[in-house]
Amino acid sequence: MAEQTQTCIVLNDVTVVSQDIEPCGDPRICLVGSLADDAETVEAAKKFNVPVVTSETGEEYVSDSAFCTYFVLSDFESPVFEELDKAGVRLLGKPALIELSGNGVLTYTRRPVFCHVMKDAILVFTGFRKKNEVCRLLKLVHYMGGSVKNEIIDTVTHLLAYSSTGEKYQYANTFNIPIMSEDWVHAAWAHRDEVGARATTDTMAKYKLKVFQNLRIVLVGFQEEDQSQMEDLVTQNGGFNTTLEDQQATHVVLEDQTVTEKPPDCPPKAHVVKAEWFWTSIQMEAPPSETLHLFEELNASMLSPRQMFSSPSTPGSRSRRRKRLRETVQHLAQDDSSSALPSAPASSKRRSSAGDLAFLSADGSFLDDTASTPNRLAPPSGSSEQIPLSPPPVDLRQLSARQRVFHELVKTECNYVSILDAIEKVIKVPLENNSQSGGPMLDSQELRYIFGNLPPIHTVHTRMRDDLLHLAHNWTPDASIGEIILKYSTELEKAYPPFINFFENMKEMLQKISSERPRFHAFLKIAQNKPECGRQSLQELLIRPVQRLPSMSLLIGDILKHTEKTSPDHVALEQALDKIKSVMTFINDDKRKTEAKLKLFEIHNDIEMCPPNLVASHRMHMSKVDVTELSDSCSGRGDTLTLFLFNDVLEICKKKSKYNSIKSPSRANLHALKSIKTYKHLEMMNLAHIKRIVDIRETEDCHNVFALIIRSNQELKERLFTFTLIQDDITKSTFLKTLCRTVANIACRNDVENFLVSMDPHHLDIETSDVSLTNALSKALKFATRTGRKVSRAFSFNKSPSKLKRAVSTVMSPFGTLPQQSSMRGATSVNNLAVSDNYTEKLVSSVFTFDIL
Repeated sequence: MAEQTQTCIVLNDVTVVSQDIEPCGDPRICLVGSLADDAETVEAAKKFNVPVVTSETGEEYVSDSAFCTYFVLSDFESPVFEELDKAGVRLLGKPALIELSGNGVLTYTRRPVFCHVMKDAILVFTGFRKKNEVCRLLKLVHYMGGSVKNEIIDTVTHLLAYSSTGEKYQYANTFNIPIMSEDWVHAAWAHRDEVGARATTDTMAKYKLKVFQNLRIVLVGFQEEDQSQMEDLVTQNGGFNTTLEDQQATHVVLEDQTVTEKPPDCPPKAHVVKAEWFWTSIQMEAPPSETLHLFEELNASMLSPRQMFSSPSTPGSRSRRRKRLRETVQHLAQDDSSSALPSAPASSKRRSSAGDLAFLSADGSFLDDTASTPNRLAPPSGSSEQIPLSPPPVDLRQLSARQRVFHELVKTECNYVSILDAIEKVIKVPLENNSQSGGPMLDSQELRYIFGNLPPIHTVHTRMRDDLLHLAHNWTPDASIGEIILKYSTELEKAYPPFINFFENMKEMLQKISSERPRFHAFLKIAQNKPECGRQSLQELLIRPVQRLPSMSLLIGDILKHTEKTSPDHVALEQALDKIKSVMTFINDDKRKTEAKLKLFEIHNDIEMCPPNLVASHRMHMSKVDVTELSDSCSGRGDTLTLFLFNDVLEICKKKSKYNSIKSPSRANLHALKSIKTYKHLEMMNLAHIKRIVDIRETEDCHNVFALIIRSNQELKERLFTFTLIQDDITKSTFLKTLCRTVANIACRNDVENFLVSMDPHHLDIETSDVSLTNALSKALKFATRTGRKVSRAFSFNKSPSKLKRAVSTVMSPFGTLPQQSSMRGATSVNNLAVSDNYTEKLVSSVFTFDIL
């Protein structure tokens, strides 16, 4: 083939850039088919100041060598296009012509160009096996102004991949070259008629290749819950779940914590990898190289020391096991690491995750208290001696009981600090890195909510560990352990409450984020498999600060038991134990106060028209009761109310109905119903205005009744509120005692008993039987009102009056004529009627009989 040349022709002030094998004549534009009558196309063609001709098929201008003709078509998928393409002429689409008219330059390439959707895009294909698919994709890229290369070079802008595997895929992933699926090309072609559309815009980012695109993955050895979650992630990320019988499987993912040997029936071409490969793929949004996470049968030999020498494995692995064992023995023999796991040499290959179980620290902890930290502490002030970061090697049988318990305290403190180190370095710091691949997994507010209260705890315990280790390495019979605990007791009291108070909320937030964000969940899974975290999840690690102070209290108590009363440390240990217990008491009290304040916000949000000043920094929730009002001072006789008792006010609310009509809520309204507030505000009463709390004595007709005598400075006379308690989970005496104590606190008085008086029901004219009658009538009237409305709509009767319950006759005859109902509007209200029980029974019976009819 002759070498391609490029010429630049200037004709009639129009520049024509031609890339051709041989020179051509004067430029000319031929509008083919329906474009001859398209005003937009004709106008664009005239901007080039060259001859413009029209033709139905363009065949008559193909052999005309006097002109360099540019044939413009409206469609590249028609027989006309195929005939012209076979003739080897210059072909342009309408969008391409319009875009070129913007700068007045006719550009010719060796291939037809319909549009410029992929202008300046240089692609490389990988993973495609079907020739017809590759040819189709190649043509579409060329039609859209893009180009395709065989190998990835510096100018390549995109990789078009069939699946997320292969050398080209790993190269593009390493150098951040966008990796797209074939859907990207088809989506770009769908925009071919849009002038100015580009396939490189952000709107096309959704067509990036998915994490497990077209991978066939087998999951082996996982628990049922993890298996289900991982299978869903495979499907969501473009992969396929399959079994070991599938010979086309691409990956076999093994749970290396439980699976010790490679399955014998693995598909021959499949990569056998550890679970870490799976979770790293989710976190990084791209599968890493399988060679970094290959499953090694060495895991099985590392599970117990006996199997190290006898378990069969692949050739050459015995020498690796011997080398690793020799390094381990050398590290364990060192004085400064006899009770802790030595760090692996930097040059050696990282051990498999299951193999790490063989290297637990001497006290059985899953955490190495020397991992990822210096081997020795900085020397104390005034001393040049360096203290190791682990307790000294000792024979526990030769130690006194006091020293053995102290040695246990030191080891648990070292392991506890190691846990906090792991949370900080393995989880918190990587999450705070804004340059992480795929963008931040948590925002600053979420990071602060989860980890913000840990640094003070970490700091104080690190310093305490250093002092305890210094004492352990310089032990003397008169050493004072209690002084070290007392030294940090104040800092412990400040550091722990913020963390423990919001621990449950933080745990719920962590679970929610983990379930909603696969990348974050995968990150936690990867961190869990690291030796520093000892196979423990973040939730399991974060619960350790909650458990630490009770554990310290028990150990200090044991040390105190084995310390002579004549020892100088006995008094210090007693003070330290009391201080630790007081810290725990303070934390519990502070936690209760915090929960009460959170309850205050919940109550405020659940009350309609609630006064804003109900939420105050000094206010705490004390109790809640449901009552029935026996007076008319607040809502009305017989109404069901709720009393929220706070430390300075009493909020009186009325419970709202969930539905405003007898219609059943539709699915569309269910969400709105959930947001409906439960209560409606009636009155917020200052406890200082309560002059007396009256306990009504129990009678045959009077149960759980109490009254409040209220008088404020602005009121001229006293008001009487009378209620009957209607709930069983709290007794009347308990609530009244709480109320009296709270009122006495407001009045700054110690005579709590003087606020409570006992009286008989007739002293306050209380008749609870009237209330039950009123309730029955009220329910009957409401039922009749609803039923009347429903039946009247069905039979096209007039709508029942909105206040039907105002006249008894309307209940007896819900379908009475309109004049009869009007004449009864001045009748006595139901609440003031003196009716007999027989009348009530007949009334209710008539209502229910009417409903059946």
